[in-house]
Amino acid sequence: MDIELYDFAGNPVGKVEFDPSVLGEKVRIRLLHQAVKMYEANRRVGTAKTKTRSEVAYSKRKPWRQKHTGRARAGARSSPIWAGGGTVFGPKPRDYSFSMPKKSRRLALKSALLSKFQDEEVVSFTGFELSEPRTKAVAGFLGKAGLAGESVLFVVNEHDETALKSVRNIPKVSLMRLSDLNAYEVLRHKRVVFEKGALERLAEEAAR
Repeated sequence: MDIELYDFAGNPVGKVEFDPSVLGEKVRIRLLHQAVKMYEANRRVGTAKTKTRSEVAYSKRKPWRQKHTGRARAGARSSPIWAGGGTVFGPKPRDYSFSMPKKSRRLALKSALLSKFQDEEVVSFTGFELSEPRTKAVAGFLGKAGLAGESVLFVVNEHDETALKSVRNIPKVSLMRLSDLNAYEVLRHKRVVFEKGALERLAEEAAR
């Protein structure tokens, strides 16, 4: 299939050929679901905590005597049935993370990319032409290429600090190296914009 190629000014300058079949025959929905669950679980802090009846700051003294008060028996203010008492079976700090085999993660990434190519949500550009960080220049490219206001992921071949600083202040726009790409980031963004060199490298690596 032919991918639209833009220059950094946002003008179409041609097409780039890419064969999506190197990414697989079909989109593996169940594998993608598992991958997204893993990446989201690994982002969880897991610091939720409630106090049990032994941890709340109350005296251990009996609120009132056991008999002849006309009130129900009560042993401690920290009882879970009292307002402000301890919590029964409340959350405790825990680690939610889990991992998938490396092969499964790679297949999930291929499926995520394949879905973007099939939905025609991938474009390419010649590369960032920045001598210093300039958010306005990147915003201008997005507007000219018809991507303004959309969730966009730029994929570059090598780390570019100037480009990163230019992109990070634009809402819903991110930048990643091809080697750092994962299924979660691909699916999290509506459109994927490949640097031409990164797209060519993807074709080479996916075909292996």
